[in-house]
Amino acid sequence: MTTQLVSIIIPVHNEEGNVQPLYTELTRCLDRLTYTFEFIFVDDGSHDRSLPKIEKLARTDHRIRLVEFARNFGKEAAISAGLHAARGDAAIMIDADLQHPPELIPKFIEKWQRGADVVVGVKTYGKDEGWFKRWSSARFYQIMQKIAHTKITPHASDFRLIDRKVMDVFSRLTERNRMTRGLIDWLGFKRAYVHFQAGQRLSGQRSYKYRQLVTLAINSFTNYSLVPLKLAGYLGVAILALGIPSGLLLYVERYMLDDPLHWQIRGTAMLAMLTLVLIGLVLACLGLVSLYIANIHAEVTNRPLYVVRRHIEDLPEGAPVVTLEERSRA
Repeated sequence: MTTQLVSIIIPVHNEEGNVQPLYTELTRCLDRLTYTFEFIFVDDGSHDRSLPKIEKLARTDHRIRLVEFARNFGKEAAISAGLHAARGDAAIMIDADLQHPPELIPKFIEKWQRGADVVVGVKTYGKDEGWFKRWSSARFYQIMQKIAHTKITPHASDFRLIDRKVMDVFSRLTERNRMTRGLIDWLGFKRAYVHFQAGQRLSGQRSYKYRQLVTLAINSFTNYSLVPLKLAGYLGVAILALGIPSGLLLYVERYMLDDPLHWQIRGTAMLAMLTLVLIGLVLACLGLVSLYIANIHAEVTNRPLYVVRRHIEDLPEGAPVVTLEERSRA
């Protein structure tokens, strides 16, 4: 029986103090497992000594592979490059700063062997995490759960395992402003979860600044929900629903009934109401245009029309086949 190959994908950006400790911890946790591993370091334009340290490790361990970017393209691009380069039957993405515990990798592989196509590491925040980070993360996932057309797992991290079939479909996705974990969630497949508490960063400063996190959040809102695009239309309809009845009421009360309620409505008020109705009409028209833009967005994104988890040929020999007709009768 051929030993299965598992690819460990490690995006690196200015992690010279973490490369050796991470490698040491990975080998300590994985060398006792009955799997073959490859370590894919993706250098995302580091300007410290991260690259020489990886090259030094590669000279002593043939399992280490290196993908070097010409400049800094960002973590999402680095993870995607690692997945494209992976040769394993499964791939595990892990950060280089040891905040993702390598000792949990055997648990990821165990859940994969039990049939999960995607094993997601779900982060639990400790007391040492800043209140703003905890609050903003909770609000982000709360909003995404309400507006996204894809189910996003709250507090899911990039620390996850995906099966080869998931990698093959992922390689067909063409988004440039991407959130890798969101794309994997969009693909679906059978999944399992491993909860962990992130450790302290071992060395250096984190390369994911708040500005980049905000950019990632905005990309998530626009890539996985059409609500922001349709917001102008919703607002326009709301304004029209309020403005038209109010305008008619003022017109009838002032000009048809000769102000029986003594509201003393002036021309300025009528002009303001007319302006409100026209603004609502313009916004409603923008909402109509947004529906066409939404269709263009879906076509340009060019995601697969559907995703197949397995074909009927994948069933073991002699296994019963249930047809769609039999399933509907059941």
